Amino acid sequence: MWNVRESPLRIEKRFEFEEYAKISKFIGKIEKLCKEKNTYPNISFGKNFVSLSIFLDGEEISSEEKDFSKDIDKFYLED
Repeated sequence: MWNVRESPLRIEKRFEFEEYAKISKFIGKIEKLCKEKNTYPNISFGKNFVSLSIFLDGEEISSEEKDFSKDIDKFYLED
């Protein structure tokens, strides 16, 4: 589940991985999605995790932002 944060308004999620190689593959999929959807989240990662923050354009989550986050969840479940 994505967490909603305020000041500034954003949604965030942390994804855990057992292998660093899977992180690289996951970020590669996100990179392609960003270019397709023209949405660019803040990404941080470490040895076994990737954290994403999507800053919202409006006062609530748009359908585009929901779809974008759902696509990222699908990428995670594929691995």
